[in-house]
Amino acid sequence: MDKEKRPAQHNKYTCNDYREEMILLGLQRQLQAPGLCEADRKKIEREIERLEKIIGF
Repeated sequence: MDKEKRPAQHNKYTCNDYREEMILLGLQRQLQAPGLCEADRKKIEREIERLEKIIGF
C-alpha cells in the first residue's frame, strides 16, 4: 500500500495508524515550543501537513 495515500475503504485501525497519529501529536506539541527557530517551524509544519494527508485529516 502506498504510504502517501490510503484506500478510501480503509476501515481497520492499525498499529501504523496509531503510530502516525502519535507522531502527529508530537509534532504539534513541538510546534508550540517557545523559541523555535523559523527554519524548524517550517520543517515541522511541512511534516504535519504530510502526515495529515496520510491520515486523512
